[in-house]
Amino acid sequence: MPTPVAFFDTKPYDRDFMESAPAAAALSWRFHEFRLTPETAALAAGTQAVCVFVNDRLERACLDILKEVGVRHIALRCAGFNNVDLKHAHALGLVVTRVPAYSPYAVAEHTVALLLTLNRRIHRAYSRVREHNFSLNGLVGFDLHGRTVGVLGTGKIGRLVAQIFRGFGMQVIAHDPYPAAGWAAQHGVEYRPLEAVLGASDVLTLHLPLTPESHHLLNERTLGLVKPGATIVNTSRGKLIDTTALIAALKSRRIGGVALDVYEEEEGVFFEDLSGELLQDDELSRLLTFPNVLVTAHQAFFTEEALAEIARVTTENLARGARGEAFLDGTIVPS
Repeated sequence: MPTPVAFFDTKPYDRDFMESAPAAAALSWRFHEFRLTPETAALAAGTQAVCVFVNDRLERACLDILKEVGVRHIALRCAGFNNVDLKHAHALGLVVTRVPAYSPYAVAEHTVALLLTLNRRIHRAYSRVREHNFSLNGLVGFDLHGRTVGVLGTGKIGRLVAQIFRGFGMQVIAHDPYPAAGWAAQHGVEYRPLEAVLGASDVLTLHLPLTPESHHLLNERTLGLVKPGATIVNTSRGKLIDTTALIAALKSRRIGGVALDVYEEEEGVFFEDLSGELLQDDELSRLLTFPNVLVTAHQAFFTEEALAEIARVTTENLARGARGEAFLDGTIVPS
């Protein structure tokens, strides 16, 4: 008999890819369009596992209810796990798995797409031409070739981004608590201290996990160290940037442009259609008014290859968990 799984924060593309995944036949889905919270956790009753995404809130109260109704496995269909109280989950005996790497190419390529779009004003040009306005006024960009890009975080995604920018003829400098010296030497990348990277980069791109140390890495102080006129791109975690400080830096014209695929208070906004509603987030509303700010709604991961890999790893782990077998290597989130 297929194992029942409560699937929260469901979107149409989630169903399509999960139901067609190789291990899906071993599972019986209970799809819910709303997020997992303490108020909705009881609806997981009768299942052994829940499948959740980045905006589901698995705090202590929610985890307690999941344990009470018989859930044993929390399957994150994403890489990040900062929305889970891991210490409490493990204390309750709940296993937490994730998808540590689905398509670093998807995120790396979206990073470059954001920069190119913002720099060459492609989004503005597209809107103009649709209205038969073929003027070039206000659309001046700059050559990436010969410029310096600072890559903060050189994991799989950061390395790919660096290699792509090297292909553009850019000088690549980087900062990471754990430098990959061999890779850097092979690709002509130079590691420097954080302050040095901030001060020398024409483009700054973020590819760090969210930790207590990286929270608000770009804040009032560090934004003051950024090279005047620099462009900042963030496709990693929204809380790496202090939004209030970022807005101040934009207003003072210290920052030349910002491209964001993530935002620190995106829960309840990103992944939703709010086109008929008044946006309640004042800081996000303010960001959207700047002509030199480009925002996409956390879609860097959103390719066929990435969604297929997320579904494959998630369903395989759910099926293995139901059978009492070992999970795929590297997918268990430690305490």
